[in-house]
Amino acid sequence: MERVSAFDEPLKKLLGGPTAKVMAEHLDLHTVGDLLHHYPRRYEERGRLTALTDLPLDEHVTVVAQVADARVMTFNGGRGKRLEVTLTDGSGRLQLVFFGHGVHKPHKELLPGRRAMFAGKVSVFNRKLQLAHPTYQLLDAQAEDEATEAVDAFAGQLLPIYPACKQLDSWRIAKAVDTVLPSAQEAVDPLPASLREGRGFLPLPEALLRIHRPHTKADIAAARERLRWDEAFVLQVALARRRFADTQLPAVARRPVPDGLLDAFDAVLPFTLTEGQQKVTGEIFGDLATEHPMHRLLQGEVGSGKTLVALRAMLRVVDAGGQAAMLAPTEVLAQQHHRSITEMMGELAENWGLWREAPLDEGRRPGDGRALGGSDRGTKVVLLTGSMGTAARRRALLDLVTGEAGIVIGTHALIEDKVKFHDLGLVVVDEQHRFGVEQRDALRSKGKQPPHLLVMTATPIPRTVAMTVFGDLETSVLDQLPAGRSPIASHVVPAKDKPHFLDRAWERVREEVEGGHQAYVVCPRIGDDADEAEKKKGRKQSAPADDAEKRPPLAVLDIAAQLAKGPLAGLRIEVLHGRMPPDDKDDVMRRFAAGEADVLVATTVIEVGVNVPNATAMVIMDADRFGVSQLHQLRGRVGRGSAPGLCLLVSEAHEASPARARLSAVAATLDGFELSRIDLEQRREGDVLGQAQSGVRSSLRVLSVIDDEEVIAAAREEAVRVVAADPDLERLPELRTALDALLDKDREEYLDKG
Repeated sequence: MERVSAFDEPLKKLLGGPTAKVMAEHLDLHTVGDLLHHYPRRYEERGRLTALTDLPLDEHVTVVAQVADARVMTFNGGRGKRLEVTLTDGSGRLQLVFFGHGVHKPHKELLPGRRAMFAGKVSVFNRKLQLAHPTYQLLDAQAEDEATEAVDAFAGQLLPIYPACKQLDSWRIAKAVDTVLPSAQEAVDPLPASLREGRGFLPLPEALLRIHRPHTKADIAAARERLRWDEAFVLQVALARRRFADTQLPAVARRPVPDGLLDAFDAVLPFTLTEGQQKVTGEIFGDLATEHPMHRLLQGEVGSGKTLVALRAMLRVVDAGGQAAMLAPTEVLAQQHHRSITEMMGELAENWGLWREAPLDEGRRPGDGRALGGSDRGTKVVLLTGSMGTAARRRALLDLVTGEAGIVIGTHALIEDKVKFHDLGLVVVDEQHRFGVEQRDALRSKGKQPPHLLVMTATPIPRTVAMTVFGDLETSVLDQLPAGRSPIASHVVPAKDKPHFLDRAWERVREEVEGGHQAYVVCPRIGDDADEAEKKKGRKQSAPADDAEKRPPLAVLDIAAQLAKGPLAGLRIEVLHGRMPPDDKDDVMRRFAAGEADVLVATTVIEVGVNVPNATAMVIMDADRFGVSQLHQLRGRVGRGSAPGLCLLVSEAHEASPARARLSAVAATLDGFELSRIDLEQRREGDVLGQAQSGVRSSLRVLSVIDDEEVIAAAREEAVRVVAADPDLERLPELRTALDALLDKDREEYLDKG
């Protein structure tokens, strides 16, 4: 029978049922290994000895003093006990207090005349300084020199403070760690010996001992350096193995076809591609020409032209005989992409329909692309969403399976089993973070061979996140805006402190409309009955606003009505939100794009993809309820033409609140990459790594994707080298074991499916 590793031993065998149950349910700690990897989040220093006359409030102190008095008090009719101890060191007096079960031992030991060291946090009760439940060590039985050594050791000790929960205090976790710490000697070291020795890292068992029970701050630093590298390296090995596996998969190379759709499209483009677009296109086209699937992340600033780059990639694939599918997160965005792509393609999309209506000639067959009355090249661009009518849906599905549609744009409806492709060659995923792993993987599985994959995001991503969350993708960055894009001025409107500022905001909207332009007003919620029901249902789970506002978020339907009767009376106001019927949503967007509406009051359905160059102003209500990156996305809907853009961030948050600080940061810069870093700093690491499910810990405990860019980059290089030499890690079984242990099943699937 195979021996169970000490790291795999269930905690309940060593700690007892109740403690182990709390650790499992509230801290997701199940085994000895889990607990040994539950590192202290900080350390308290007992500090140098402090005279009783110089005690600082709310700080941890260590004092040496003599017990002057000790007495047990009762309360609650004798059911409760409290031990009060008075200390003196010749300079002053200090009271200690112990409650409940903590009374018995100190009552026996802290007798008048006994001398001891005491450590704790200074607080105030009845206008007197006190230490509640301090730790202590008796000294009076020792020789003077021994007592001095004990004082120095006690005062200089570093006390680990663990991530805890209401049901289990840090000190009880520390006690449990003491029980399992001997098992650290059996830790399996994931780092190859050459790497460990070359970088001078501690052995893993010693690193675990030092991080849990350090003697000095240098111990902590050395341990954290080693453990940080473990996490970075194991994660990067997982990603490197994923990338290596992708290079072994077969794919159809989609090479250039002279005088095809792409050349025809480029010939009528009314502008020149930016240097950034040309560079990124070269990277994508190079990947498409290979016989293994492209896995590339295209990230770029709002308005940098990602859709154009993606369309050119799709046309390259259609030229080479394949089909391209674009997956959008919402119907509004799918419709917007369909509209903008067909408009950009012009007759290359329109003439396909004319050609299809003509009778078949002897030399013509479906798929050869000749059109009547125009270009002899073209392809059908179809839209597929869940709410389409039966007849339209049937036509779209037929066009896909026969290959008559070279490009399809749709929502999650593309993923359904009944959707079949003639030859799916490229999948473009827009706003990747909005899709689950299974959804992306289901669409990729629809090709005869694995299709090429292009993931797009308009949310700029710090390099460290790109190397972790998207570490199995090659990255292309578009950080150059096309010529003609106008600057956007952003301002915070403190509606509560200065209501006249909000009055002025509506005046500015009216001025923009009178100048021939249009405006958006964005609200956090819709305001209909279903919206209210969802709000009540999710009230317990929702996070409070920074200022703990009690009023609900402002709603589209309420604000639209107020504006129509008040400050924007007489203007043409439309509403748009996600629960409108698809045809109504599309009709509203068409009218707004055509200039038939002055103001669009909407939810965040306009966050990405919406392109109305004549819209120059945006007012975001309750702006503090949105994230930094989301605000940046919304702001990108204005300033898309030749006229300057204006974005007004309305908030009732207090001036000194974190919420207002976020808004000020957004107003201060248009640099999406700088804002993405601010956004990242304000979120949990687990959220960043796709591990935000309730109760699930991030696999990273020491490594910070914010601060450890150099470590992550170096670990990535080492991981690539290791995997290239030994893809299956046959010569590194310890690394394979650590890979399985550190990356839980869900995380492994996340990486595998990409």
